[in-house]
Amino acid sequence: MMDIHEILEHLPHRYPFLLVDRVLELEPGKSIHAYKNVTINEPFFVGHFPHHPVMPGVLIMEALAQAAGILSFKSMDEMPSPDTVFYFAGIDDARFKRPVLPGDQLHLHVEIERQMRGVWKYKAEARVDGLLAAEARLMCAKRDL
Repeated sequence: MMDIHEILEHLPHRYPFLLVDRVLELEPGKSIHAYKNVTINEPFFVGHFPHHPVMPGVLIMEALAQAAGILSFKSMDEMPSPDTVFYFAGIDDARFKRPVLPGDQLHLHVEIERQMRGVWKYKAEARVDGLLAAEARLMCAKRDL
């Protein structure tokens, strides 16, 4: 398990773009289960949508990618550095099954499918109350700056 302090050590993201609150399970080289508490105080709810707040799908994908980043750093036994960055390189087969609303706890499940020459591929699912909210195959690439 990782609390927010350890998450901050493993991700370069900060408020308002940090989208992982806690890691519940992590098996390096395999998978991660993390979550994001979705609150009405999120800055994106002001405009998406004022009359019916819904978490944007692109931010659900970003939350999954951040969980994948934590998994990758832990799998490599590395910490982020100013000399390298993990870029979100691709999304395939993205599907959105239900809206994510204020008050939801968005559970992020990511599995490594493969890793080769700094490119990582993952299978990712986001769930609320055990129900599938979104799924995709993600790709991230580690690059030196």
